[in-house]
Amino acid sequence: MTAYQVVYRTTNSAGEPTTASQFLVLPKTVGRHLPTVAWLHGTIAYRKDTASENPGSSDRLAAYLLASTGRAVSAPDYVGLGAGEGFHPYGDPRATVAATVDGLRAARAFAHRNGRELDREVQVSGFSQGGPATMLVGRALQEEGADQYFRLGALAPVAGPFHLSAFEAAAADDKIDKSGLYLAYFATAWNKTYGLYSSPSEAFRAPYNQIVEELFDGYHTTEQIAGALPPASKDLFTSDFLDRIRTPSGVLKQRLHALDTTCDWKPNVPVSLFHARGDKDVDASHSAYCAQQLKDNGADFRLTDVGDHDHNNSVEQALPRIVRFFDETADAN
Repeated sequence: MTAYQVVYRTTNSAGEPTTASQFLVLPKTVGRHLPTVAWLHGTIAYRKDTASENPGSSDRLAAYLLASTGRAVSAPDYVGLGAGEGFHPYGDPRATVAATVDGLRAARAFAHRNGRELDREVQVSGFSQGGPATMLVGRALQEEGADQYFRLGALAPVAGPFHLSAFEAAAADDKIDKSGLYLAYFATAWNKTYGLYSSPSEAFRAPYNQIVEELFDGYHTTEQIAGALPPASKDLFTSDFLDRIRTPSGVLKQRLHALDTTCDWKPNVPVSLFHARGDKDVDASHSAYCAQQLKDNGADFRLTDVGDHDHNNSVEQALPRIVRFFDETADAN
């Protein structure tokens, strides 16, 4: 296979023009036409930790694994990460879909210049933050006709926080691993995107209110951020802000609802959900929540527990199963 970093035009959370980057892998197969996969990554705070920038990235390894089966793999870094411009609007549906679909268009154009053609049907998979992103992109391709060429082929999200309001409330109560880190990233990014507080002191306790926004500028590593902030939300945030997270209202409630309903539709393609019962970051209830929404809509899906593994190991256990699922889906078509 041959891998590339491809920078392309897309739009940000406000719908304004910007650029984003992706890790594109093309297998060296005999055929001209290539099955196509979009791989959507999990939470990344440091912009250089993406697949297109970091040779040791687990998302780069995931892309290699998928490409080794003869598939072209488009792994977008999302807006504001990798070599892209601006800040990362963490989880924003509009920017997530735009970066992924425009990434597929760029991948198709790049492959064509290299004498290859990407198949119309896209198999979409993603981990953690990439779980809801998988469902958002799938719905955009199917229901909204997000692209004139690409069509949805299959969906395989792993360990996604599909009930985001419950996830953030649990982080406010310090009931998940790395609660302070997750909630601080969420709060600072969503404040830039939607406006959650008028000053950092409304959300963060002193002295962290003086440094937290700078730490999440995309140029600090996860280790640097974790070393500067307390791990528990109760030590990092004001009690008033934590209460707002527990019982959201206004714009926060509205935006959380959009990410609580990423599975609330009927895909017309097979869906395979993966989770690990040992996951202490995003517990198995989130995949069950997604499965219930799919069931209520009459969708065809399966739910697989990959074992007693933690969050990061869950995707390693899921990836070979995803390959088999995608093979089954392709054979059925």
